[in-house]
Order: sequence, then C-alpha cells, then structure tokens
Amino acid sequence: MSKNNKPTTGQSTIALNKKAKFDFFLGDRIEAGLVLEGWEVKALRAGKAQIADAHVIIKDGEAWLLGAVITPLLQASSHVRPDPTRTRKLLLHEQELARLIGQVERKGFTIVPTAMYFKRGRAKLEIALGEGKKAHDKRATMKDRDWQRDKQRIVRHSM
Repeated sequence: MSKNNKPTTGQSTIALNKKAKFDFFLGDRIEAGLVLEGWEVKALRAGKAQIADAHVIIKDGEAWLLGAVITPLLQASSHVRPDPTRTRKLLLHEQELARLIGQVERKGFTIVPTAMYFKRGRAKLEIALGEGKKAHDKRATMKDRDWQRDKQRIVRHSM
C-alpha cells in the first residue's frame, strides 16, 4: 500500500479573506478564473498571495481584481520585472458578469474576493456580493463570536 491513502479532490486553498466576513454581509458566491503570468502561478503554488485588502471592480464590461498581492519568487521572476500588485482580469461567463453589474449598479453591492484556490490545476478566485456592515453590526458579530467561543468552553469543561 502507498503511504498517502488520502483521496485528493484536486482543490487546494491558496489564500482566504477572513476580513470579508467581518466587514460585509456576504450574499451570492461566484467562482472566477484569473488571467495570470507564469511567475504569478509559481508564486501562488508556493502560497505567496494575499487578498485581504483586495476588491473587484467592473470596468468596460469586464471584472478586474485590484489590491491583491502576489509576492514574486526570486527563482521564478529573474528575467521579468514583476509587479506584485498589478491589476488582474477575472474570467466570468457573460450571464454572471451581467448579473454582477446589475447588483453593483442598481442595488449598491460590493464585489469582495473571499478565497483563492487551485481547482484542477487552474487558479480560481471565489467572489461574493457583499453589503457593507455598519459599526453596530460589527459589534454584534464580535459579540456572537465571543458567545460561541464561551459556549464551546463551557461544554468542553462540563464533560
């Protein structure tokens, strides 16, 4: 028998945006492809990505990822001048793009990247429609999170 008996799903997480859940009420989630350069793919495989401060904009009928940082590897980017924060195009179907445009322009939603991962060898970005939280909503979220943690602690100690 082989050493690794774990079934592989072909999906591995590169980066998560934990701040998005705290700052926004997240709605519909959509998976989008990314247009990347070779050095960026190598850096993603090494886990050198951050999407905490990233956001998505719609410009000229196309979706663009701004603010995502992909730190270049020294070995992989020696022959090019890498730009870690360049604007990257998102690949979406026309229906998905039209729906996103409608939600953003008419209802005032924001498109927030929530996760970046590999799926069957391709880099994917999960984006969600988000509505900004007010300060009192954020306080309620912290209060609920603290209560859940205390509840788990009580249950664990009572056994």
